[in-house]
Amino acid sequence: MDWTAFLLSVKLAAWTIVLLLPLAVIIARHLAWRRYGGKAFVEAALALPLVLPPTVLGYYLLVGLGRASPLGKLYEGLFGTPLVFTFEGLLVASIIFNLPFAVQPMQRAFESISSEVRDAAACCGMAPLRILWRIELPLAWPGIMTAFVLVFAHTIGEFGVVLMVGGSIPGETRTAAIAIYDRVQAFDNAAAGAMSALLLVISLIAIAIANLATSKAGRRRG
Repeated sequence: MDWTAFLLSVKLAAWTIVLLLPLAVIIARHLAWRRYGGKAFVEAALALPLVLPPTVLGYYLLVGLGRASPLGKLYEGLFGTPLVFTFEGLLVASIIFNLPFAVQPMQRAFESISSEVRDAAACCGMAPLRILWRIELPLAWPGIMTAFVLVFAHTIGEFGVVLMVGGSIPGETRTAAIAIYDRVQAFDNAAAGAMSALLLVISLIAIAIANLATSKAGRRRG
């Protein structure tokens, strides 16, 4: 059992959730209630990670974050190290390839909130931020919880993009999925099986918790 790789996967998932979910709330809320030309194109662009092969997405991320790219040059100029093949580069890639898994469930949840509820709160003198915190987020909670679980499970199990952008550097970019692949390549099926079973159990528990939380929220709203 490669605990270092497993803990790195958990760390990557945790940081992805912390940084992505607030951004996803803003994007999902905007897409749910705004109507403008080109919205369909924006939604299609956000959904690309769902349909692109991981190696294709990983290639474009590798090019976009590499030393020759504007972002790669800026990062290396500020911190003195390349962005690719580092945990930070892996985190940026994780946020990008998890966008649809976070945005789409939240967008559907925000779309289910009646505009009359928000208008009534505004007529009562509630500030927009207070409406978001006290009314919109509680009503959208099932979608937010679904996004949380999907992002966590997808980050833990992602292989292709992680391998392209991060490689397999122990303690830096070698996640559990990469470690499983390495163990299979080394014909260490016992270690690969143990790590695979652990990820399976964690994913099942996460999905069960999400289903329980969303069902309770649905009963309270009912």
